[in-house]
Amino acid sequence: MAELLNFELVAPDRLIFSGEVEQVTVPGLEGDFTVLAGHAPVLSTIRPGVVDIVVGESDTQRYFVRGGFAEATPQGLSVLAEQAIALADLSREQLAGEIKNAEDDVADAGDDATRTRAQETLNHLRQLAEAL
Repeated sequence: MAELLNFELVAPDRLIFSGEVEQVTVPGLEGDFTVLAGHAPVLSTIRPGVVDIVVGESDTQRYFVRGGFAEATPQGLSVLAEQAIALADLSREQLAGEIKNAEDDVADAGDDATRTRAQETLNHLRQLAEAL
């Protein structure tokens, strides 16, 4: 049996998931990355996207996250998300609201750097909407 990874997914208001898993795929700012037990230490900003948690052969859990940080250490992986919603619980209406907020952020951006970050978030949310 493969070595298991200690994993925690935390949102500002609660602990979403905590336990031993086979692997976790995280939507990093510079691309998705997968963490297994024994992964090299890494700290990454995360972008809006889906965290895939492989608990066992027939148990995969998926959560939409909107920003935050991921830290892999010798003790395991922690994802501190600005927002986390089980993909099974994410409604099209809720995602439409997230997209509307991101569109407002693009329109209200006061400088090019802020506008670029807001546009990237909007693009990721639209891709997620297409995937649903």
